[in-house]
Amino acid sequence: MKFNRRHLLGAMVAGTAGLVAPRSLAAVGGGDSPALLPQAMAALHRHAAAIPHRDIIGLVNFAAHSREPRFQLVDVASGRVIRTMHVAHGSGSDPANTGWVQRFSNRPGSNASSPGSYVTGPTYYGRHGRSRKLRGLDPENCLAESRAIVIHGASYVDARMAAQQGRIGRSQGCLAVSTRDIEDLLELLGPGRLIYAAR
Repeated sequence: MKFNRRHLLGAMVAGTAGLVAPRSLAAVGGGDSPALLPQAMAALHRHAAAIPHRDIIGLVNFAAHSREPRFQLVDVASGRVIRTMHVAHGSGSDPANTGWVQRFSNRPGSNASSPGSYVTGPTYYGRHGRSRKLRGLDPENCLAESRAIVIHGASYVDARMAAQQGRIGRSQGCLAVSTRDIEDLLELLGPGRLIYAAR
């Protein structure tokens, strides 16, 4: 039997696939079955008037540890995950820097993440480069705009950091993603689309 590099790499990937922490895998959900999809679809229906574009939605599953890629982009028509990436939570949600979300807050100055439904707004150039504004649609996140909770890239969100340190860095409540992922995310999840965050 002939072995080539492609077969060897495939075998290595298959062999390590089972090493993912069971709690995190269950929390995020498999590639075809995102754990938060039923709640997100209910939110999409509930906020129909505020969300004009329903082709792609974003799911942020804060039940997963920050070392896991827990931001999923989902094709609504098929229900399939088309992209997964790491995303930070707020330092106020994890004061001990454990990598787990301990609490949420909508209070200005809390530096915490807020759960609920968001609609994506326009892009702008700010302190973190090209970013996207968010508007909270639920009582739990209705102050997102005034708190300047946005999507932006950050050097403290990195897959290598997650592997080496066991967690990524924390934001001030924003949905911060890797600087490698931010441009793709901004293009795929344009304005007028739903992001649903929960634990």
